Amino acid sequence: MKQTPYYVLILLFIIQGCSGGSQTPNGGPGNGNQEDPATSVETFTAESKDISRQIKSFGNIRAQEIVQITPQVTNRITQVYAELGDTVQQGDVLAKIYDAPFRDQYQQAQSQLEQSRSSYERDSLQFKRQKKLFEKQLISSTEFEDAKATFQNSKAQLQSSKANLTESRENLENTKIKSPVYGVVLTRNISEGDLASSGQVAYEIANLVGYQTRVYLPLEEWRNVEIGQPVTFRVSNQADISGRGRVTHISPRLDPTTGLGEVVISLTERGSSIYQGVLVESTINVETHKDAVVIPRAALIENVQTLIEPESNSIQLERTYSAFVVQGDSIATKRDLKLGIEQGDQIEILEGLQPGDQIVITGQNSLEDSSKVQVAGQNDFGPSPEVPIENASDEGNEMQDSSSTS
Repeated sequence: MKQTPYYVLILLFIIQGCSGGSQTPNGGPGNGNQEDPATSVETFTAESKDISRQIKSFGNIRAQEIVQITPQVTNRITQVYAELGDTVQQGDVLAKIYDAPFRDQYQQAQSQLEQSRSSYERDSLQFKRQKKLFEKQLISSTEFEDAKATFQNSKAQLQSSKANLTESRENLENTKIKSPVYGVVLTRNISEGDLASSGQVAYEIANLVGYQTRVYLPLEEWRNVEIGQPVTFRVSNQADISGRGRVTHISPRLDPTTGLGEVVISLTERGSSIYQGVLVESTINVETHKDAVVIPRAALIENVQTLIEPESNSIQLERTYSAFVVQGDSIATKRDLKLGIEQGDQIEILEGLQPGDQIVITGQNSLEDSSKVQVAGQNDFGPSPEVPIENASDEGNEMQDSSSTS
């Protein structure tokens, strides 16, 4: 019998050693006592803080009142004092109307009043004298009645002259178009030489007593708004809050065409970015819960079940929510949750979690109840070290040398 060379036996032993496989009693490869690997996850600590249910909508800032100013007398404009955008005080003259005819009327009314007053005083004395004579029966009743009629006529004429003087004075004063409020000129519809008339709006003044915005909300949001609720404003494309306000008026009905309800919000604090006409995002705080357990919505696991209603034969969706809580940095247990109000990407947890719980926020979709986990630290997810440009070629050459050597 031919013997196997010894170098062949050595080669067989080397091959078995490299395979590294221990045999089970049945001749198969052995698994030993290896355990399932832990799933790497990231966690977030559940916080206790305030959370608000909010309604957001857009609207333009405007003055609470816009006053239209129309001339009270008709004549041509001789001077314009206020321009578009000017801030005017109450009583400031905005424009001047040609006043010569009205001044003449006023002076004529003054003269007429003096004449009426003189006639009244004369006829008053005459009436008193005739009355005494009539009481002594020294004159007839006809003479007394004539004196009385003359006196009453003079009295009426005096009152008419006073009214005429008041009217002429008002007309003369109205040749100065004045601002009735403190505000800003929004529009100017007159120029020098134009004919001012009572049917023409000369100026529009925005009353600067306060600013407001009007938003239009659908039924589900409109019905939850109440007068007095706090509001924050943010100018479009800006991250910071630009102003604050309160809900002051709510329309009692929805618009039949759009189905939206109007809500008026008045500003109480105004930042430098707030001015008339600017578009702002209004955030109405409908409801606020203090010291609530709050977690990011990204940590939730949503389970949707499809149910068939036997009576109506309709399909309904039942949604339940859960999250995984890490215990001892090694085990993730599943918790069923009861949700509350939402604010942005934050959500209130009514039942199932406590402040301080470590909630899995990354990797939870691959977990089961009591799964083994390994909480990843910041070092595990940190960026790779940057290599300076001048050293990059050297490191590349070293890698090539090492690979060729191996």
